[in-house]
Amino acid sequence: MKKAFTLIELLVVIAIIAILAAILFPVFAQAKLAAKKTVSISNNKQFGLGITMYSADYDDMYPHTDGCSLNDSLETKWNNQPAGSNPTPFCNGTGAGGLGGYAFRDNHYSWGKWIMPYIKNVQIFYHPVLPPIYGTVVSNGVPTNLDQGEIASGYALNIAITGAQNTWGYAGPPYTNYGAVRQSFVGGTQTGVPSPAEALLITEQWFEVVTGGWETFYGGSTTPYWPPAFKEHWEFMYEKSGGTGDCGVQPGVVDTTKAPFGVVPITYCDGHAKAIPVGQFLANTPTYQQYVGQSLDTHVCGFFAAYGFGSAQVTPALNIGQGAFPMWGL
Repeated sequence: MKKAFTLIELLVVIAIIAILAAILFPVFAQAKLAAKKTVSISNNKQFGLGITMYSADYDDMYPHTDGCSLNDSLETKWNNQPAGSNPTPFCNGTGAGGLGGYAFRDNHYSWGKWIMPYIKNVQIFYHPVLPPIYGTVVSNGVPTNLDQGEIASGYALNIAITGAQNTWGYAGPPYTNYGAVRQSFVGGTQTGVPSPAEALLITEQWFEVVTGGWETFYGGSTTPYWPPAFKEHWEFMYEKSGGTGDCGVQPGVVDTTKAPFGVVPITYCDGHAKAIPVGQFLANTPTYQQYVGQSLDTHVCGFFAAYGFGSAQVTPALNIGQGAFPMWGL
């Protein structure tokens, strides 16, 4: 007699497979996310090594230059301009009709160019989870329609530590344009950081490639840059919106679209990297009241740019004391 599965037996097998899949798929997803977290921390480590080597080659100074160089875009699809071409359109926002606008600009918004001679790997600037804000179509993990010529989002440089310049295209020195020289509040040197093993140099960030530099003297050609060390801002950056907390967040509820690992990978000023829980990151950050000595200025909630100013034009560290928040060099 020929043996065969009955319908009931077949349905039971299918049900068992479905149950096993339902159990295992979340496990596989967690394992995949854990692997990507390891990749992100490794990327941070490479950034730290690159900047440390740069600093060693430039008399302890952190990179903070501004320039314009032909065919040096991190998004390499723009690097096909004929030799001898004028790179200016790709440095002032008009390259390829605006789509490749700043591809050849060499400043803090493309800080990866400063360390490329040391790390020689453009792929590590692409975050394993967070998509670049200028690109939406992805092929083999790389955006295919990235505009502006910059890899935006994923990792952000703390330009309050390095300093920054806005000098390309302006006559000088001396420069008289607004924000020409943005001086680091610790002097722009590695040894100038009070506790380099605790101070944040690069962090994971879902929007923008710099953490922002807080100007306490807005409007001048030369201004000191202080870190955006406002707890309320970072709550806005990492916690879910739609709540009653400061900046409209749900206190203590991590938004995994902004902090996909539930932790924050960080590169420290001494070159090492590790990830810390979002809650610890926030605990290491002063409130606006602690930092400035005044009630919250909600301007800092969505503080993304390489400059910023609030109602209090003061020197913030005077209000919290030296060594109170070493993650921010304060």
